[in-house]
Amino acid sequence: METSLKDSLQKAKLKQLLKTVIIAIIVVLVLLPILYKTGNYFAAKSSTRLHEQLFLHNAIAEPNIQIDSQVISNSSMFGGNIVTNRSKNINGYLVQWSTLTSSYDWLGTRIDHNELIPGSYWSDTEFYEYDKQTKNKVATFYHPSIQEYHNGVQNELGEISQMENHVAEVAISFDQPYTLQEIQARIPDNLNIVWLYMASPVVDESKGPTGMQVYGFDSSDSPKEAYDSFIAALEKYDEHGYNETIQEFLNLNKNKPFDEVKILGAMLTGQTENFKALENQEFIRGASVGATAQIVPYIKPDK
Repeated sequence: METSLKDSLQKAKLKQLLKTVIIAIIVVLVLLPILYKTGNYFAAKSSTRLHEQLFLHNAIAEPNIQIDSQVISNSSMFGGNIVTNRSKNINGYLVQWSTLTSSYDWLGTRIDHNELIPGSYWSDTEFYEYDKQTKNKVATFYHPSIQEYHNGVQNELGEISQMENHVAEVAISFDQPYTLQEIQARIPDNLNIVWLYMASPVVDESKGPTGMQVYGFDSSDSPKEAYDSFIAALEKYDEHGYNETIQEFLNLNKNKPFDEVKILGAMLTGQTENFKALENQEFIRGASVGATAQIVPYIKPDK
């Protein structure tokens, strides 16, 4: 009698266990597609936000750098990477620039700031900043309100104008802010104004580079329309108003006509010998050479 009761209880337990397992399998089969769909939704939302952030940063804070392609890599329902391939256009010559590998997940996005911030080379006789991947020299802008830089304000126009058979980009920093019309009257026609330096934080640069961001925009097509897009991009990039430099610039310039807006510097490109005309010009406080390329017979420079 006891054996029969034990057998019945064991069978009931097995039935209950089997029922529990079946219910669990059904729940998992139902929840997996929901979890997969939910995960993909949040991952896609983060990837879209990261795409926008990378394009916005390029539009306002990457002097003469263009995005050649931007693709998702290692994608899953939990997140992935976005690989941004970049280059510089030096008077019709494309120069490779660092590739960014930024990441995203359900919780947020992370831009590859390590590659955005240039490296620094120091020696007893030299100091310069460089792109970490390509090792090309990075051109430096000098803010007119910062009096002392750790390595002084450099003017490399004499050196670059002696370089034969090359094209180059040069960051020109002005002795004071100028309007675009005033700048255009001073820059030779055989040099291209490809990026306008509008703002950057005023900090202590006397002990070494602080990695502060410069802000500006590509003015090569239609400067007025490009400026309007720049203002819109600044507002979107700092929509919460946390960036003091951006907010100060917007408060000062947002409602000004573009022809009254003051500009701190400009990135110029051109054949190296054409920079000679800018030597010893009083309106130039500093001139820093960036990327260069040797002219070859099968690629004609733009100017």
